[in-house]
Amino acid sequence: MCVAALALIAAQVLGAQAHSLDEVDAMLGDKEKYFQIIDEPAPDFKLQSSDGRAVQLADLRGKVLILHFIYTSCPDVCPLHTERLAQIQAMVNSTPMKDRVRFVTITTDPSKDTPEVLGDYAAARGLDTANWLFLTTTPDQPEDTTRKLAEAFGHKFSKTDDGLQMHGIVTHAIDKGGRWKANFHGLNFDSVNLVTFVNALTNDVGVPHGHEKKSWWSWIWDW
Repeated sequence: MCVAALALIAAQVLGAQAHSLDEVDAMLGDKEKYFQIIDEPAPDFKLQSSDGRAVQLADLRGKVLILHFIYTSCPDVCPLHTERLAQIQAMVNSTPMKDRVRFVTITTDPSKDTPEVLGDYAAARGLDTANWLFLTTTPDQPEDTTRKLAEAFGHKFSKTDDGLQMHGIVTHAIDKGGRWKANFHGLNFDSVNLVTFVNALTNDVGVPHGHEKKSWWSWIWDW
């Protein structure tokens, strides 16, 4: 995405420089009907990545997380959710936010979605794993571990007799300190609004006035 296009996004979304996360929350509350403020500690987890590494929430401190739940045999909304986040990742990765953000996909069907299956899932969709993790359970964890984790994040993946799972679609935003800040519900939210919220989290706009880091959006705006 070119600088001019990013400047246009900044003009459309910000309108003026936001000085606090409260202001960003208020702006999105007015503009984005699928946005929900949470602001509580994120549920902890210790899982296994598609390359076999142990990954826990504490390992990801210092990064803003965009986290969601899927299962790879889902015939409809899970692939659409992944595709939507891939588009958002492309927006994020075209900016200096790339190194500050991690996308996290957690399977709710770990008995089938082994690390190898998750790796193939990412590869088949051409996803950029430079800052995107795909997580499943470790061999010693109960099979319902990640479904219980999804429930801790406020939504259920309920298994049916045909092997499918009934579930909603939620994208969770977690700040650099491991605090669950917000949800974006469904697939109809505006991608720019999520990117704006992520930008606020990466640049610590919630710090007191006079001590803010100048956000990258500010540099674009000034330019």
